[in-house]
Amino acid sequence: MPIENKKIFMTGGTGFIGTALITRLIEDNEIVVYDTLQRNALKETNLLNHPNLTLVQGNVLDGEKIKEAIDDSNIVIHLAAIAGIDTVIKSPTTTMKVNMIGTYDVLEAAMTLDNIERFVNFSTSEVYGSYAYKLGEGDSTTMGAVGEARWTYAISKLAGEHLAHSYYKEFGLPVVSLRPFNIYGPGQVGEGAIHVFVTRALKNEDIQIHGEGDQIRSWCYIDDIVDAILLCLKKKEAIGEVFNIGNPRGTITILSLAQKIVNLCESKSRIVFVPKLYADVELRIPSIEKAEKVLGYRPKIDLDEGLKRTIEWYKMKLRRGAPR
Repeated sequence: MPIENKKIFMTGGTGFIGTALITRLIEDNEIVVYDTLQRNALKETNLLNHPNLTLVQGNVLDGEKIKEAIDDSNIVIHLAAIAGIDTVIKSPTTTMKVNMIGTYDVLEAAMTLDNIERFVNFSTSEVYGSYAYKLGEGDSTTMGAVGEARWTYAISKLAGEHLAHSYYKEFGLPVVSLRPFNIYGPGQVGEGAIHVFVTRALKNEDIQIHGEGDQIRSWCYIDDIVDAILLCLKKKEAIGEVFNIGNPRGTITILSLAQKIVNLCESKSRIVFVPKLYADVELRIPSIEKAEKVLGYRPKIDLDEGLKRTIEWYKMKLRRGAPR
């Protein structure tokens, strides 16, 4: 069942995931993107001039502006957030405000809609804390120590998730929450490890590893999470649920990931070890059994293939930016 003739309101839509989602939906739907433009992957595409796209520059802390922009929408996808450990360390108060109060503002705006079919809320796998080995959505989440920046982000997203679910329980708002596990791919902006490693490897620059590089992650290619979002929009069984979205087959240590990227890029980059000055996630592998059962979700792109596609995209970007 295709998604057609809908008006889709997307906060944070110029970001990495939002841009990939717009690419899949833009031909058959009207899309309103509401974003501060601080992280703008959309500008790397030709989508900005598409007749089905409207771009509104705004902050999710401006509730009245959201209510104006969201008018008549059928689907709301709430991606806007402060993320990235470096950013969170610098701006913990803004992180809490945007991720909690901003989510409240978008939920309140959605409550004014007469024909809302779905509200997709983006949470994070960070809610599972430092050690997450195939934890299910019903397992306990972790709040972490007060004052530690990483958990400032995690708790702000968890609070937003609780709030969104409360709007479903109390008011019947058709909410779905997603907990993404380490998304990567062409067009990524921000502080993601693969984005950083690939760009540095292609320039033959040193790649920094924080600690010993023995942290374990499962990496999920961008097309696979877009597939998951579309399934959430199509399947009524998703309403009121939370889903882990990731790819357990894309599991690797950070050091091995850096080495793999250096080899695939045929790079001369050195891998340099630096002290780890912040709390880190040592183990993060998702259980996606619920998403498989309820949504029919199954990631398709393995890590090697995803890295090759990602590296090729960054090579093209560097060639476009090179002086002639």
